[in-house]
Amino acid sequence: MPFALFCGIIVDMAEYTITFTFDEEAAVWYALNDDIPLALESDSFDVLIERVKLAVPELLELNGKNHENTVLHFSMEREAVLA
Repeated sequence: MPFALFCGIIVDMAEYTITFTFDEEAAVWYALNDDIPLALESDSFDVLIERVKLAVPELLELNGKNHENTVLHFSMEREAVLA
C-alpha cells in the first residue's frame, strides 16, 4: 500500500484504477474495478466519472474498507474498427 508524507506525518493511501470502456454497439460507457467492487454504466463519460466519484466511497465503506486518503486512477479504453 502506498504512503504519502503530509506535514511530517506518514499517511496510508489506497489506490484503485477504474477502467472506463466504451461499448459501440450499446453506445454506453462502463466503469469497472474488481477490487472495490464497482460496475457502473452511462451514456455520458462525464456523468459516469461523477457517478464513480460518488459511488466509490460508499462501496468501500460497505465492504469494510477505509475510503479516506483514497486515490482513483482513471483508465479509458475505446476501440474503433476501420472499414
